[in-house]
Amino acid sequence: MKFSNGYWLDRPGYTVEKARGLLDLSVGAAHCGDTGSTVHAYAPVRPVSGRGDTLNVALLSATFTAVADGIIKVELVNHRGVRDRGPHFAVATTEDYRGEVEQAAGGVTLRAGALAVTLREGEDWTAAFSSAGRPLTASLPRAVAHVVGPDGTRYMREQLSLRPGERVYGLGERFGAFTKNGQSVDIWNEDGGTASEQAYKNIPFYLSSAGYGVFVAEAGGVSFEVGSEITTRVQFSVEGERLTYYVIDGPTPKDVLRRYTALTGRAPMVPTWSFGLWLTTSFTTDYDEQTVMSFIDGMEQRGLPLSVFHFDTFWMRGFHWCDFVWDPATFPDPAGMLERIKDRGLRVCVWINPYIAQRSALFDEGATRGYLVRTTDGDVWQTDLWQAGMALVDFTNPDAVAWYREKLQVLLDMGVDCFKTDFGERIPVRGIAWHDGSDPEKMHNYYTQLYNRTVFELLRERRGQGEAVLFARSATAGGQQFPVHWGGDNESTYASMGETLRGGLSLCASGFAYWSHDIGGFEGTPDPGVFKRWLAFGLLSSHARLHGSNSVRVPWAFDAEAVEVARRFIRLRLSLMPYLYRLAEQAHATGAPMMRPMFLEFPDDPGARDIDTQYMLGEALLVAPVMDADGEVEVYLPEGTWTSWWDGTTVAGPRWVRERHGLDTLPLYVRQGSVLPVTGRVEWPEDDWAADLTLRCFGLVDGDEREVVVPAHDDCAAVAFHVARRDGVITARADGARGPWRLEAGGTCVRADGGVAELRFG
Repeated sequence: MKFSNGYWLDRPGYTVEKARGLLDLSVGAAHCGDTGSTVHAYAPVRPVSGRGDTLNVALLSATFTAVADGIIKVELVNHRGVRDRGPHFAVATTEDYRGEVEQAAGGVTLRAGALAVTLREGEDWTAAFSSAGRPLTASLPRAVAHVVGPDGTRYMREQLSLRPGERVYGLGERFGAFTKNGQSVDIWNEDGGTASEQAYKNIPFYLSSAGYGVFVAEAGGVSFEVGSEITTRVQFSVEGERLTYYVIDGPTPKDVLRRYTALTGRAPMVPTWSFGLWLTTSFTTDYDEQTVMSFIDGMEQRGLPLSVFHFDTFWMRGFHWCDFVWDPATFPDPAGMLERIKDRGLRVCVWINPYIAQRSALFDEGATRGYLVRTTDGDVWQTDLWQAGMALVDFTNPDAVAWYREKLQVLLDMGVDCFKTDFGERIPVRGIAWHDGSDPEKMHNYYTQLYNRTVFELLRERRGQGEAVLFARSATAGGQQFPVHWGGDNESTYASMGETLRGGLSLCASGFAYWSHDIGGFEGTPDPGVFKRWLAFGLLSSHARLHGSNSVRVPWAFDAEAVEVARRFIRLRLSLMPYLYRLAEQAHATGAPMMRPMFLEFPDDPGARDIDTQYMLGEALLVAPVMDADGEVEVYLPEGTWTSWWDGTTVAGPRWVRERHGLDTLPLYVRQGSVLPVTGRVEWPEDDWAADLTLRCFGLVDGDEREVVVPAHDDCAAVAFHVARRDGVITARADGARGPWRLEAGGTCVRADGGVAELRFG
């Protein structure tokens, strides 16, 4: 929200009381629970030069706390007595962590590892953040403010400085330009499709190219002005009397994400089978068991490996969503059908949402027991938007959580493996009373966290650690703990392919490890060209799903070439399972996403900073989806030698290259020095990858050594390789040798038993 009228004036009707000084610096113990790692400061909103100036003036308080190495928490408060009803983001900090405090005449520096904030008493408010002595950002004079709007609404505001050339990324799934400078961003979950400023997944966290991040720990709406109100500052504001944020050190973007996800939660491992292809019934199409089995048969007959079949909304009767009862007219034997599908080696996913339609048998049950959200008058809140007379499950009520879980347990017992947790954005605010007394404004965004957590934890308890997975649409900060998320309702066009990718890259820069999208687009029916181009993009994403709205996405519905393209990229995907699964392990351990914006992998390359048309799949593979009917695409290759996956040709970067691709390829380059384990087992993602393995070496030079691990999964043990090049010879030795393996690097391949493979150049 903008409060100013240019630089000098405030907007008409707004009273903006800015911090005009910094007084009374103190260390620790000013409030209950404070530690020696806490610094307190006070800021009057007009200069104080004598006793009389302390009358009739607001006094803002600021608390700075070192909560972990590289993380400093900042709390700004106007009136402390105003209740903070929550909800609050769960953050993991070490209770006994102690930073360091250095006091000098008129100033204090608080350190949390290399990160420091320095404050000095005086007429101007300034809090300067640095890392190992290198300036990061600062809250400068006139930055902190308390605001009263024309209608009496009160706000707290902060502004952090930007340096020339500094870029800002993140803020959740945003479909506009990937670099956020110049944008106004409202953190407010909406069901708005992928073509506007609205988003399903709003994350109040941004990542700076200058080597730090900022997490605004406010569960409700947060308004960001990213160099769009004051061009040299990022402004963020919230309704109310307090504002809490964390400054998170790098120095690299991956370091920032590592610290941020340690604070807000890391993505868990998801089941191996989830990395296979998901196929759905689509949304409003007509289908029954015969239709479903025809899809499954068609995929098998055409050699298109499939892992998950998903039933979208109309597995239940219209006007009954959600009652969790199979439509008896369409599915008279649901348990038998699920068994028949699972006999084919597939998993089953079904669509759900958190709404209870008035016609559902669960409506009266939930209303009577107090499990549905109520108005302040005591009525059940209802709307006809989406389902007639629908209500909303109140997940702040533990009994309602248990009740909802019971309904899903019936489906799990029947054979369902996972759920598509749709919606979670249309959460009412006005006149609402939550069971636990939460602030309705803050619950609007936070509701999705309770919803997805309820379902994910049930799956984890019933299926076991590492076997739980969702297909979720909405999220807030911390939602990365309940994967996988998909990109929402896009259109079946090249333009929408671009906005979909921008949304995914932005989400991945916001701490989310996994991401998927509707291959071919959701709304409308893609022409065959769009569908084939999207197949390549989708199958080189973290997770892959064929889904549409009013038309199906089975490849043969388009043309014979679509089947060939699908087969090629499904098999490519499955051949990369050792690599993809290692990336998932890396994401779980460090917070680095599987799909990485170019700047995340190349933070020191100015040419990579604004790119939102390509990405790195892990550290080794560069993917550039083709979003042009003629097959034209421009690709940026950072410094080094890049090898085409398809034909082995090389290009030296840094440079832009223009290419034209047929419908069965896209720019797919391998980074110099990479060794990729590629499996020949391309029927199921759970197969024993090491049973038919090739180590593909790209651009190794004499002296290079690489450790390559084929991860353990399901019942298959890990295999670790040591690959080295000496005097033109590449050797690979494996621990726990199971061989034979093949080694490929553009020379003559020698296949050897006993766990040793050798490649000699001519």
